[in-house]
Amino acid sequence: MQHELQGVQAFVKIAEIGCFTRASQFLHISQPALTRRIKKLEESLGTTLFERSTRRVKLTAVGRDFLPKAKNLLDFYESSILSIKEMATHQTGVITLSCLPTAAFYFLPAVIRDYNEHYPNIRIRILEHSANDCLEAVLNGDADFGINMINITHPYIEFTPLVNEPFVLACKRDHELAKKSLVMWEDLAGLRLIGVRKSSGNRLLIDQALEGFDWRPNWFYEVRHLSTSLGMVEAGLGVAVVPSLAMPTDEHHVLVSRPLIEPVIRRTLGLVVRRGNSLSPAAEKFREMLMKLWSQDNTSPWIGKFSN
Repeated sequence: MQHELQGVQAFVKIAEIGCFTRASQFLHISQPALTRRIKKLEESLGTTLFERSTRRVKLTAVGRDFLPKAKNLLDFYESSILSIKEMATHQTGVITLSCLPTAAFYFLPAVIRDYNEHYPNIRIRILEHSANDCLEAVLNGDADFGINMINITHPYIEFTPLVNEPFVLACKRDHELAKKSLVMWEDLAGLRLIGVRKSSGNRLLIDQALEGFDWRPNWFYEVRHLSTSLGMVEAGLGVAVVPSLAMPTDEHHVLVSRPLIEPVIRRTLGLVVRRGNSLSPAAEKFREMLMKLWSQDNTSPWIGKFSN
């Protein structure tokens, strides 16, 4: 193919200049080498492209028909190579990642800001998904990679941990449990709890951790999103159990969180990629920056504390 491409380049240049000698000088090859390229191209096509004489070079009818096609072929080749080179050097392209909504808020803004400073022409698409949908997006190739929970697994998925965080109690500042520095799960008995739906990864994790206990949480309200549960707590409808990263990063005028113990229930978040899948250069660089920044900025107040 490389020889045929060189032949097409030679053909176009000869057709434009109308002379083998000057075309060979332009292409920086000898005239015999240029002649061989044209001969190989004509043999490959099974037809003659030029009528040669001692005084001039003239395109045959087939040559005249082939010339615009040859120019389009070279233009396509050059633009394709340029596009690949730009992507390889992180100049253009699109990165698509799927992640849990809490992870999108906590992990990504600082990384995106830093990444865009270095590669301003790389576009980033964020798909906010549930844990199961995040896994499917990575498996199906809809996302380059994802940020998900470790307990949502698949044999074709590789998981790299980023953070291990506990679940905490979210309540209003004037709630009686807000007076405690630590809250036991049994302290929640009889309270109206606001929780996410049974099929969510967070709910499954909590239910599995508490299945050996004599009592069960009273999930009076069930919602789809953690942000909804916090809004209901703020409205005074009950208390909620949420991952620590779901809580507002700045001090809230209404909401507070308290560590839940006996047991401490944690979830591990991390990067998920399809096993054996090679990321694009742009996506790989974003992944590297995410890993580096997270290792330097593990700042959540409850992460790493209150072990069992």
